[in-house]
Amino acid sequence: MELHSPAFRNRDTIPPRFTADGDDISPPLEWSDVPPQAQSLALLIEDPDAPDPAHPKRTWVHWVVVDLPPKNGHLEADASRRALPAGARQGRNDWKRVGYGGPAPPIGRHRYVHKLYALDCAFPQLLHPTKAEVEDAMKGHVLAEAVLVGTYQHA
Repeated sequence: MELHSPAFRNRDTIPPRFTADGDDISPPLEWSDVPPQAQSLALLIEDPDAPDPAHPKRTWVHWVVVDLPPKNGHLEADASRRALPAGARQGRNDWKRVGYGGPAPPIGRHRYVHKLYALDCAFPQLLHPTKAEVEDAMKGHVLAEAVLVGTYQHA
């Protein structure tokens, strides 16, 4: 399975439009080679470098999405605010909000890890889950995983 964005390449800088310095909208994402038996996809975007890449203390969650349809193949820019595909739901980020929160690193250049999981089931019981709730529900159900990493630092 592969995950990429038309807005930035793997390990390159995320454009400011998709950060708290810009419009703070979710980036466009595209995926391919999803296993045919996948029933749903889950997306997690997190910053493992918080608060300081030289001394990280925690992983900060920026976006949680569950029950993405596997055959859809993409999310448009600003899908978090505009519209997710039918059946998909957003979870709570570490700002305790449902939806996307863009990169806002307090110091240094941070990595933003976009993880997409192909799952052999869906999770209709998870209404606005946290990352931990999604990870717990996914145990034993992951068919494939794809990762895309973007970086960002305040100008």
